[in-house]
Amino acid sequence: MLAPYSLLIFDWDGTVMDSIGRIVSSLDAAARLTGQLPILPPERLQTMIGLSLEKGYQRLYPDADPTWYGDWIHHYRQQFVHDNPTPCQLYPGVKDTLMSLKAQGFQLAVATGKSRAGLDRAMAETGTQDLFSVTRCADETASKPDPQMLDEVLAHTGMPRDKALMIGDTGHDMQLAINANMARLAVTWGVEDSASLSTFEPVAVLNSLNELVS
Repeated sequence: MLAPYSLLIFDWDGTVMDSIGRIVSSLDAAARLTGQLPILPPERLQTMIGLSLEKGYQRLYPDADPTWYGDWIHHYRQQFVHDNPTPCQLYPGVKDTLMSLKAQGFQLAVATGKSRAGLDRAMAETGTQDLFSVTRCADETASKPDPQMLDEVLAHTGMPRDKALMIGDTGHDMQLAINANMARLAVTWGVEDSASLSTFEPVAVLNSLNELVS
């Protein structure tokens, strides 16, 4: 399955890190603390995972006053980083899998909707920063599904496009790869299920992390 590829580009939240619960509960708390925004169900809040915070805010609250964004993002970051007790950790076996893939000679990268500060903090806390050749975040390039972050990963690594594989758990990840004319692999342990992800014609849909190295 991975044989044609030399560069594996991972989404972070919902693919590498089991952070969906903390993200959703932090989004809910941020809306409540902002005071003006509608309270949305968790399944609706999940639809912004993978996007930049600014793009996610526009998706969730298209009719909201733009001036509320500053308060909302402040409350979200305060919740996610400091106040929210919801556990947030790597999926079981992820670090060993990444180490195995790197030992096999694959270059590893990250393309994420997280901020640079958020990704750097998560990688430092999990000891994964040395596993990746390059990482790109939504606050330093265009947000998914604009292909710019994948184009920048390719430029940094010098890898041909047909040797790269995008791996993610949402339609945003799949559409990102489509827009970059890149192969994609879907995983079902994050936000979206197999039926939804299959519509983007990935090379495979994985239900278990072990399938990556089997």
